[in-house]
Amino acid sequence: MSLEQFSKRDVAPGYILYQGEVEPKTGWEFFKRAFSRTIKGELFVGLWIVLREMLIRGNSHTISYPQEKVAMTPRYRAIHKLLRLQESGSDRCIGCGLCEKICVANCIRIETKLDKNSRKEVSQYTINFGRCIFCGYCAEVCPELAIVHSGDYENASEQRAHFSLKEDILTPLDEFKANKQQEFSGFGALSNDADSFVKKTPLAY
Repeated sequence: MSLEQFSKRDVAPGYILYQGEVEPKTGWEFFKRAFSRTIKGELFVGLWIVLREMLIRGNSHTISYPQEKVAMTPRYRAIHKLLRLQESGSDRCIGCGLCEKICVANCIRIETKLDKNSRKEVSQYTINFGRCIFCGYCAEVCPELAIVHSGDYENASEQRAHFSLKEDILTPLDEFKANKQQEFSGFGALSNDADSFVKKTPLAY
């Protein structure tokens, strides 16, 4: 094959040259082209489907927010929550600091102190939602399932740096007494039959 045949690709048999659309020259031709491109049968078919669903069938694919809210899945990573122990109602957080260390956005701050029994307790727990990327590492690494992601996705704030204190994300005591604390059912949570797998540790004496 010669170089001339490479440069002229349109010489192959069956090759059709597309001449393209003829450009309008007058104003009336411009108007006809715009009208033909705008008003087509597909437009009225789409409008008829929308009106049929809205007026005749009455199907609504939207919700009346904020009166109605979409139910989030258990794996949805929204605003954090600190849970309480089911038995005593005290804080589950033991102040190990794993969530603070694993946080890739460096938005979690923990302050601990010793209580009257010389045991470490969390005095301050803050999360900067302006930096948080909601990766879920803090919830996955927590050994006590103390910090979890709730379904509260409304985190709008008037400030760019929106800090959440311990009192804001900890389950209120009255809500806990009314059995309104929702247990985390996502990754790393205990299953319903977890108690049946617990075995007594044999004593060495």
